[in-house]
Amino acid sequence: MELNAFWKIINQVPILLIKFYRLYISPLLGPSCRFYPTCSNYALEAFRTHNFFYALWLTVWRVIRCNPFSKGGYDPVPLSGEKLKSKERDNG
Repeated sequence: MELNAFWKIINQVPILLIKFYRLYISPLLGPSCRFYPTCSNYALEAFRTHNFFYALWLTVWRVIRCNPFSKGGYDPVPLSGEKLKSKERDNG
């Protein structure tokens, strides 16, 4: 299901915070993410495609897993319901 206008507006707050982090804080810390896409890219995609609470859960869970004991790797944002249905139609 595509995000309605309410969720798009609500999700602008964390999107702006993530962009601030990427522009001003991340350059000071240097690259350290073990995943692709990076945690900040993952969070942006989550907030662009899911409602606030689900995107927040996905982002927090991803950041928890991004640690020195994790091997990392490819970990995309789960598809939204609309994209998932479209993909199933294309494959089936």
